[in-house]
Amino acid sequence: MNNLEARSTFALSSIFALRMLGLFMIIPVFAVAGQQYHGATPALIGLAVGIYGLSQAFLQIPFSLLADRFSRKPLIIFGLALFALGGAIAALSDSIYGVIIGRAIAGAGAVSAVVMALLSDVTREEQRSKAMAFMGMSIGLSFMLAFSIGPWVTEQVGISGLFWVTTIMGTLAMLMLLLVPKVTRHYRVAPQGYLTQLKQVLGMADLNRLHVSIFMLHLLLTAMFVFIPSQLIEYAGIPLAHHGWVYLPLLLISLFFAFPSIILAEKYRQMRGIFITAVVAIVLGLIVMALGYDNKYGLLCGLALFFIAFNVMEALLPSWLSKSAPIQSKSTAMGVNSSFQFLGAFFGGTLGGFLLSMHQIGLGWAILAGIAIIWLLVTFQLNQPRYLSSIVVTLPDTEKMDDWTSLLLAVHGIEEVVVMPEKQVAYIKVDKQQITDTARQELSRLLNQELAI
Repeated sequence: MNNLEARSTFALSSIFALRMLGLFMIIPVFAVAGQQYHGATPALIGLAVGIYGLSQAFLQIPFSLLADRFSRKPLIIFGLALFALGGAIAALSDSIYGVIIGRAIAGAGAVSAVVMALLSDVTREEQRSKAMAFMGMSIGLSFMLAFSIGPWVTEQVGISGLFWVTTIMGTLAMLMLLLVPKVTRHYRVAPQGYLTQLKQVLGMADLNRLHVSIFMLHLLLTAMFVFIPSQLIEYAGIPLAHHGWVYLPLLLISLFFAFPSIILAEKYRQMRGIFITAVVAIVLGLIVMALGYDNKYGLLCGLALFFIAFNVMEALLPSWLSKSAPIQSKSTAMGVNSSFQFLGAFFGGTLGGFLLSMHQIGLGWAILAGIAIIWLLVTFQLNQPRYLSSIVVTLPDTEKMDDWTSLLLAVHGIEEVVVMPEKQVAYIKVDKQQITDTARQELSRLLNQELAI
């Protein structure tokens, strides 16, 4: 990565991590701490925890549709402001209904897809998977850290203080956006009407298979985190307060295996093969836990397989999505994908609770393995994504930037031009399979330099 890409990746990954940390710290403590609120019942406590994800699922698509028309940064700021406001409302509330309203408003800042779309704008195609891997790592670490420090933070500042921490994190996330350059996007194909654009995205078979994949991945992850804690206590002898020290080393080990897989997928264009291998690893991990749940090492080996595959998938899915989605509808496609992600988490939590109520652990893991096998059958139908290349150029000294980008987009094989005027840099995204010798010569003329593509 160049300096611009590294700085932008760090900033946008930090935004994701800060939001996730603020969201997840409440989960391990609210079932107990939430009982202090007026009107609290088990059902309302559960709603207070889950309403955030439901708001996210419904509002990802509207935010992402807007992000394909307008500048992405102001939308992210607006979403983070809602996130911070929701945390403040929950912190000031003394009734469970106020907390529910605050959590719903925080969830209304549904900008996950917009953040990923902005990351795809400011990174070259060849560096995309690395950037997404870094973002996936930050999400995973924040997830584990939240479960580890949530009880400690609550003990120090109370449950209302925990919500104030959420507000502070939302504010810090807005400040991180200052590190990301302003971007203007120019496409060969102009954006269509909102409904037409959404229909186009929903009508693409490979995109739908990727949506099913993110749904399955987060359904299985959430169900597993609901289902496994009692088994770690009973069969592995690990108390609940120490579970973070189980998940964190496994996550770090998984990253050691995940990064070479991601490089292999991108550099040697083996994304489909690595993707299917990761789903196979998830199936195997669940089968290991189904057969060895009553053994400490069986549980840990199954978890390790799952985490390795999970981190590979977290990096590959958004990268693959950004390659397969229509360039002018990239954010819309990511919004649909994020909606499926949050719906997967919602249904996964419900499924995990159902599996716990069955009191048949082996059968529970077998059900999860069966779901993963169905997912594997879906992934076999995926086609290899299209690979674009990026050319980094210095902006010409011209006041008519729109005319210059229009001339570039008229060259056969040029798919998109992303201009960062503050840095005097542009990324030109090229389909090497489409560009001809004539087009190459015309592009060299427009850029005033010889191109080896």
